[in-house]
Amino acid sequence: MRIRLGLTSALALAAAAPAHAEMTFNRIASFATPMNMAEGEDKARTSSAEIISASEDGMTLIYTDSPLGVVGLIDITDPAAPKPLGNIDMGGEPTTAQIVGNMAFVAVNTSESKANPSGKLVTVDLATRKAVAECDLGGQPDSVARAKDGSFLAIAIENERDEDVNDGAIPQMPAGFLVKLPLKDGAVDCAGLQKIDMTGLGVVAPEDPEPEFVSINEAGEIVVTLQENNTIVVVGADGKVAKAIDAGKVALEGIDTKRDGRLHFDGSKEALREPDAVKWIDNDHFIAANEGDYEGGSRSWTVWNKDGTVVWESGASLEQAIARIGHYPDARNSKGVELESVDFAVFDGTPLAFIASERASIVGVYDMTDPKAPKLLQLLPSGISPEGLVSIPSRNLLATANEVDLGEDGLARAHVMIYQRSDAPAAYPTITSEGAEGVLGWGALSALAADPEKPGILYAVSDSVYAAEPAIYTIDATQTPARITAKTVVTRGGDAAQKLDLEGITPDGEGGFWLASEGRTDRLTPHAILHVDAEGAIDKEIALPPELLAGEVRFGFEGIAKSGDTLWMAVQRPWKDDPENTAKLLAYNTAEETWGAVRYPLDPAPEGGWVGLSEITLSGDWVYLIERDNQVGENAGLKAITRVPVSAMVPAALDGEIPVVTKETFRDLIPDLAGFHGFTAEKVEGFAIDSAGTGFVVTDNDGVADSSGETFFWSIGPVK
Repeated sequence: MRIRLGLTSALALAAAAPAHAEMTFNRIASFATPMNMAEGEDKARTSSAEIISASEDGMTLIYTDSPLGVVGLIDITDPAAPKPLGNIDMGGEPTTAQIVGNMAFVAVNTSESKANPSGKLVTVDLATRKAVAECDLGGQPDSVARAKDGSFLAIAIENERDEDVNDGAIPQMPAGFLVKLPLKDGAVDCAGLQKIDMTGLGVVAPEDPEPEFVSINEAGEIVVTLQENNTIVVVGADGKVAKAIDAGKVALEGIDTKRDGRLHFDGSKEALREPDAVKWIDNDHFIAANEGDYEGGSRSWTVWNKDGTVVWESGASLEQAIARIGHYPDARNSKGVELESVDFAVFDGTPLAFIASERASIVGVYDMTDPKAPKLLQLLPSGISPEGLVSIPSRNLLATANEVDLGEDGLARAHVMIYQRSDAPAAYPTITSEGAEGVLGWGALSALAADPEKPGILYAVSDSVYAAEPAIYTIDATQTPARITAKTVVTRGGDAAQKLDLEGITPDGEGGFWLASEGRTDRLTPHAILHVDAEGAIDKEIALPPELLAGEVRFGFEGIAKSGDTLWMAVQRPWKDDPENTAKLLAYNTAEETWGAVRYPLDPAPEGGWVGLSEITLSGDWVYLIERDNQVGENAGLKAITRVPVSAMVPAALDGEIPVVTKETFRDLIPDLAGFHGFTAEKVEGFAIDSAGTGFVVTDNDGVADSSGETFFWSIGPVK
């Protein structure tokens, strides 16, 4: 018998339980959606993982994949090694699947147009993996919820608006509604379908409710969000509307309001909540993620009493926490992190809420012991754009469905991510600005250097993602996670320096730094070396000589290191005058103001990709470099630290024959990256060896653009 605890029961159990080690979630596996395609199918096709559910025994996951028109099944008998069970065609666009017993009930959109919506509920026998029944729903379905006892389903018939008509404004007919469908002996009673009218309830366009998301409590009551109408409706167990709640507005303080390549959390606004996903946490309270997708931008989530009163409001607090771990999507800041999905479950007596950010690709985990004061416990990294969540408390598991597939661009595929709750320490974030003054947002860490005297103190720079305010970050790596303790803006003439793409940093030994700007002439950003003082002010700029610029291509400096009077810069990829599969290591003598170079032998590029350098570091008798390909996930084949003897680094004049040095692989970083249990990241871009001889590595998260936003910072231990 399965025992389900209400919130009050859970609190009593939690109070009575003995003290134990702190429990945390850690990602243990990732499953790319192309894995479910059959042998011989074109796995390059776009696929997705959107809304996700679990079987009652917690051994199988089912997710909707609208681009392929299928539901995908995953065997998680061993959750750390998920296995594909294949796709099942739905004859339309599946939106949500729920499992009761051995049957999956899948809502499928079959609309020929937004103006003429239609849909069906398909019953899938999980034993045979075949569709065995269909039920006409009379409109375009979105969310599906199941009653706790498996006696009925609730389906939001959205009949969504056409965003290309009238700038996407509502009303747009026909109106949506709510469906209540009885289940008898594991089968849908189509004849018993109850259509519950939602018109006249919304506060924006009451004639066009557009029901979005539904949830059912143990009393059989249904809560449904009307997102565009900024309204939440509670439907009683008798199928009659009990309460229509105006979701109102939220006052946001300490947010970034400008999409300008800067991360400044000093703005404010008032925004409509516009709730999306909703979930009961007991018979009297529910939580809602306020995506703010229509006219809002509310960035928040709310705990509600079903009488319509706000019990607790997050405001900008979750967004600020997300910014501190480098996941803030500046390119989307009119709507911020867009909290879209929620889930709730009781794990070992602790009631937990899970709040997913679509744009930041993060899941916040909250202790809901006191619904009036939720406590943020963790921020979990997800794939790109988590759309759905499912908790499996009986197995201490959580899974996310991440909808964005960037395979056409050679980037990450859509994924399902699996997390396990245990007493192991939290593995993420690996680096944070928590504890720094205010909200110190950051991202796109593109280089790393060590303080020459202080063990564990490092410096990083941000690249062109934040070109409007290039910065140097001070990192304390003696803490876990590592802490960004300060941000120093690079300035020119007192203002944030422009036309920089910082990709290298090295201390000058006197409190200042030498910086390398990669450059991109087609965007009027010059290749350059810069010197800044301890306050970040540029006091010297060194341009490339004409004989170098004659052979330039887009890919310039990726790293800078200092040895005496000589600065060494790694050029990422071959320029026009380089032999195939070689790249220059450039030397500039600051005393003599002369240039020289050696050539570095690159591994051959993968089909359709390239191999290049991302960092250069000098330590002892060796010059260390990061050599990598531009591939992600299962296609990634080269992410490595290599090294060249210092004795071989004898620069030749640029107008003569440039020698090719011999390299050796010092460390393969792909196993390190695999240890984070996501897909293999593309941009390993920073490596430094501190004054105690410890090596540190960091990845570049591209400022959360076409990326999960994850930054991995780790130590490889003593470097000998």
